[in-house]
Amino acid sequence: MNPTPAFAAPIPLEQAQARLLDAVQPLGAEIVATADADRRYLAQALSAHRTQPAADLSAMDGYAMRADDVSGPWRVVGESAAGHPFAGALQAGEAIRISTGALMPAGGGAVLLQENAARAGDQLSLSGPDGPTARHIRRQGFDFGAGDALIGAGALINPQRIAMALSAGVARLQVGRLPSLAVIDSGDELAADPQDCAAHQIPASNSAMLAAMAAPLCARIRRIGPVPDQIDALLAALDQAADCDVLVTTGGASVGDHDLMRPALQQWGATIDFWRVALKPGKPLLVARRGGQVILGLPGNPVSSFVTAYLFLLPLLRKLAGSGRPLAQPLFLELAAPLPAVGDRMEFLRGSIEGGQVIPRDQQDSSALASLAGAHCLIQRPAGAPAAQRFEKIWVFPL
Repeated sequence: MNPTPAFAAPIPLEQAQARLLDAVQPLGAEIVATADADRRYLAQALSAHRTQPAADLSAMDGYAMRADDVSGPWRVVGESAAGHPFAGALQAGEAIRISTGALMPAGGGAVLLQENAARAGDQLSLSGPDGPTARHIRRQGFDFGAGDALIGAGALINPQRIAMALSAGVARLQVGRLPSLAVIDSGDELAADPQDCAAHQIPASNSAMLAAMAAPLCARIRRIGPVPDQIDALLAALDQAADCDVLVTTGGASVGDHDLMRPALQQWGATIDFWRVALKPGKPLLVARRGGQVILGLPGNPVSSFVTAYLFLLPLLRKLAGSGRPLAQPLFLELAAPLPAVGDRMEFLRGSIEGGQVIPRDQQDSSALASLAGAHCLIQRPAGAPAAQRFEKIWVFPL
């Protein structure tokens, strides 16, 4: 990473994201139990160890008989229940009672639904409009077969993929190692106790917000601060964060007389890659590195901090944790109200989603947390975009 001039022109969002993500690699892999792999990223492609289903099964409750013996009547000679298969083989004129998920018997090739069957003792006959059919059989391997590729490397494990992996006979998964994170809140105006906050102060909330955003992607998170706007105090806080994979600071990243985070980082030995992104909110974003540690300096305003964390911190953590697609994926939805033209920076507005349409929030100030708390999405507006009309489609990022 090369030092950035103090007042270099802000760089476009896509370029800034690419510079951040291209400079890092996943942290390596570890083995975890499949049942404990939720929200982790696969480090190695997953293939099935077994066939599912392993044999033909009934998809319905009813009776099983031979495929060439579908007229009846039949004599019921046994039962196949889930986990308790019928031991014999079906002969002509025979049927067995069968349950959903139960193993089809040897010789069985059709299932008669119980609502179409009439039974008296061991005598069975057809009583409904539909006779026995093979449509009610789940064939061996119809879901997947042993050796089939199931999930690619870099994919996110979720509850349904956990179920599939276990069904595929996979008890343990190789997943990306989760990074460690330190978050530093800085600013003389911050009060550590929200119940003891003078009129000239605001409760410190950024570090708790960012820690909650990052928690599913981190092995451990250390919150530091709030730290006053003093170089010595900032350097001491940075030292506390030196052993983490990622360091995030909030506040002090702009150009005011009391914005000391950038000079503190440089004095600490960090190399600035870039500072300032053509983004609203979130222009004074800083990206740096110290050894193997990646450093993000986020703005202090809470909405700016949230937006830049969504666009930079979360993709960074996903990349380090092994994600193959670390950037958030937008949706293309219809506007429910018009939007004004955009200036020379890309804008992200808070919005709500109702009935498949996007409603911009009334309050878009970068300090307005009530507006953020009620938002369902961030509305992306490209730099220089003309006014958008109602019913026009736009890109939004779901929260």
